[in-house]
Amino acid sequence: MNLSYFIAKRISFSRTGGFSATIHKIAVGSLGIGIAVSILAFMILGGFQKTVSDKVYGFTGHYQVQRFTMSNSFEENPFSLKPNYPQIYQDIPEIQRVQQVAHKAALMKGEEEVEGVLMKGVSSDFDTLGFREYLVEGRFLSIPQSGTSNEIVISRYLANRLLLEVGDRILLYFVQDPPRYRRVEVVGIYETFLENFDQKIIIGELQTIRNLNGWKEDQVGGLEIFLEGQSSPELTRSIEDVLDLDLKLIPSDDKYLEIFDWLKLLDTNVYVFLILIGFVAVFNMGAILFILIMERTQMIGLLKALGARDLQIRKIFFWNGMRILGRGLLIGNSLGLGIGVLQYYFHLIPLNPESYYMSYVPIDWNWPVFIGLNIGITILTALVLWIPVIVISRVNPIQSIRFD
Repeated sequence: MNLSYFIAKRISFSRTGGFSATIHKIAVGSLGIGIAVSILAFMILGGFQKTVSDKVYGFTGHYQVQRFTMSNSFEENPFSLKPNYPQIYQDIPEIQRVQQVAHKAALMKGEEEVEGVLMKGVSSDFDTLGFREYLVEGRFLSIPQSGTSNEIVISRYLANRLLLEVGDRILLYFVQDPPRYRRVEVVGIYETFLENFDQKIIIGELQTIRNLNGWKEDQVGGLEIFLEGQSSPELTRSIEDVLDLDLKLIPSDDKYLEIFDWLKLLDTNVYVFLILIGFVAVFNMGAILFILIMERTQMIGLLKALGARDLQIRKIFFWNGMRILGRGLLIGNSLGLGIGVLQYYFHLIPLNPESYYMSYVPIDWNWPVFIGLNIGITILTALVLWIPVIVISRVNPIQSIRFD
């Protein structure tokens, strides 16, 4: 057995009492808390970013296909779909599905208020199961094979503003020449907690917009492309290669740039926070090891008098510090992951949806980050542990044996 490691085990806090045991416990506790907080910070940051991103992608797709136009209007220029257009996109394995959409501005009149809205027209290829998680009241609109059902789904925000409930019938006024209107029934209420959608988007039928604009049956305002994973520059180029020359591809990350830039900005806050925690934890480890060396001055002198080399004695305290680190990692990971499991399954910590866009603290299980965090702390701490043990070379055996 390695002599330095054997002595380190003998002087560890499991075999000592009094001051040494207290110092060891403080070291393990501070390191464990720092690691637990770091893990939870990554969990919550990742969960928050994933939840908000998934809401944006779930509502608009990862990409939108539209016709080139110089106008900044919410309404798109129509284009005709090729008969085999679904197969064109299905040939790209990263694409999960494609759905037809169109948008049209309107005024929605309630009992006392009038709100400007943007009607999103969808067809039978719309993912109603995916939208169900946002539906808080009623049902999704029925889309008949022919004709229109004159049903809409509105947001909770608009329902409260206009004092509307499921089953109410209202008028939609469409701004065009000549102006036109439709009497529709509110059959469902959704809520995403994202202002970009809740304050202006209502869900209606694509056929209604075709009828209002005089479009043909094969014309749409755009396509929404949903992916199995995340977008990438290579995938963007692959999709652009199959588009007609008069069509453009718009990534949702660019269309809703303010949301995704804000999410990226959160990374900076967490990294600064983690740097501070890491600095404090590493400084504590160095300071505590230095205290342990001072307390064991007599032992160091005795070992030197017996012929032990400085490197052997340094390894004793290095292994002692690594044992503290190991216990701190065990406690920190257990505490951080344990709290994460409880929050993930039971949603113990609520949030105000109006401020945070979700009703509880989200958790994301990013195992590569957790493993990297543990490896990084281990390497950094191992390097820092060699700094205080340099003092050992300056210890005089005769003076240290007399030290009290």
